[in-house]
Amino acid sequence: MGKVLLLLFLCMMLVLVPLAFADSSQKLDVQKHLKNLNRPPVRSIKSPDGDVIDCIHVSHQPAFDHPELKNHKIQMKPNFHPEGHPFGESKVSSNSKSITQLWHQNGRCPEGTIPIRRTKKDDILRASSIQHFGKKKQSSFPQPKPAEPLPDLISQSGHQHAIAYVEGDKYYGAKATINVWDPKIQQPNEFSLSQIWILGGSFGQDLNSIEAGWQVSPDLYGDNNTRLFTYWTSDAYQATGCYNLLCSGFIQISSDIALGATISPLSKYGSSQFDISLLVWKDPKEGNWWMQFGNDHVMGYWPAPLFSYLSDSASMIEWGGEVVNSESDGQHTSTQMGSGHFPEEGFGKASYFKNIQIVDGDNKLRAPKDLGTYTEQDNCYNVKTGSAGDWGNYFYYGGPGRNANCP
Repeated sequence: MGKVLLLLFLCMMLVLVPLAFADSSQKLDVQKHLKNLNRPPVRSIKSPDGDVIDCIHVSHQPAFDHPELKNHKIQMKPNFHPEGHPFGESKVSSNSKSITQLWHQNGRCPEGTIPIRRTKKDDILRASSIQHFGKKKQSSFPQPKPAEPLPDLISQSGHQHAIAYVEGDKYYGAKATINVWDPKIQQPNEFSLSQIWILGGSFGQDLNSIEAGWQVSPDLYGDNNTRLFTYWTSDAYQATGCYNLLCSGFIQISSDIALGATISPLSKYGSSQFDISLLVWKDPKEGNWWMQFGNDHVMGYWPAPLFSYLSDSASMIEWGGEVVNSESDGQHTSTQMGSGHFPEEGFGKASYFKNIQIVDGDNKLRAPKDLGTYTEQDNCYNVKTGSAGDWGNYFYYGGPGRNANCP
């Protein structure tokens, strides 16, 4: 009997000891990753939503861990703005209002620093692995004209889109004013976002993408707040790139706006409407891709060496919404896109992109030619374009997801 018990004890130890080591090893890896992401701050600001915004010296940001950027000299301002963009002129359209970020209520970062949302241990533990933290899954890009025969994009990636796009030329940037909402998310592993895509290369293994917009992502942030975000990849979301400043790459110079921070206030159905203006463009001199938030905040840039195709130009621009449809209960998700209402409902009810423009080879902002639209299932989410006066080229987009016509 004693020998049997001893044998059982030894067997249990063989199972438990490696598990304990694995758990200890994971904790060490998480701590190491947190230390790398959360640099020593000059100042820390507690946001009303529970975030901590760390003011990090501009030269200590994660970007410079990238092997291509070890000896990079920070460019503190772009050499050129696109012609036709009102930098430094604060203009608020008559039927929508300006917005800010929630953390501003409790302070600002000093000049010479940049605001970085502090990553928590739980943020990393929600990811499938440390390596996948802060990254999109592969096949999450909208491909308006897939090769024949049409692949089943929905079952292939679980991502659905409602977008407007241009292709067939060389593009050096894009601009849009994007209506900001708080779409409801059904499952914590789903998200809803509205963004600009700057794309180069093929929709295979070598796609280059620069992305900017707003998103609700419980998995990434641990809540359902609407947040400003960026993303980049140079290999179709495989190994390179990430959201915001969660890896090396994007170089931020603005001390005012934090990537990944909560946007406030938000639009309400049938009431006040709020929007953000985003511009991404390629500096004709240095070749870096710059981003601007509103008319006053040059955020920073993606250095040219990060990319292959985008080191020259983009071959496609897309504007619009994306959701994850995990079909967790065997039905289409009820995760909303935009306001959660279809485009036909119009201003104050459906979400919009307005003043959509591209930057051409002469570094001039102009209206997009031959604007196309694309959605996988228009009875779940849809898009309708138009053009008028102050709004220029615009579209309404979005929808509720699951409904009587989208089971």
